[in-house]
Formats: sequence, structure tokens, C-alpha cells
Amino acid sequence: MPSPEDSTAQRLTELEIKASFTEDLLDKLDQTVVRQQTQINALISEILHLRQQMSNPQNESQRNLRDDLPPHY
Repeated sequence: MPSPEDSTAQRLTELEIKASFTEDLLDKLDQTVVRQQTQINALISEILHLRQQMSNPQNESQRNLRDDLPPHY
């Protein structure tokens, strides 16, 4: 029969292993959040750029509708 000290040491080791896995998972999640925030910022910038292009009337006058036709026409 294992002694109480052995049981406590085993439980402590298991808790340390779980804590290590939890820290690793937290680091991965943090990296994911940082990456996603970078992507969100890039998308916001692109949307603002597209809105600016749409509201700029001088681009419309230079646009030729033939440029929008697919190549097979």
C-alpha cells in the first residue's frame, strides 16, 4: 500500500503536469488572439480604403465600363 507521502507526491506531480499543459494552451490561445487582431486591423484598414475609393468621384469619371467586361466578350 502506498504511503500518504507517495500519494501526495503523485498528486502534486499530476497537478504540475496539468498546470504545464494549461500554460502551453494559454500561450497558444494568446498567439491566436494576437494573430486575429492583426487580421482584423488589416481588414478594417482595407474597408476604410475601399470606402474612400467609392466616395472619390474623380475615379468614377476615369472608369471605362468596357474594362469591367469579362475577357470572352
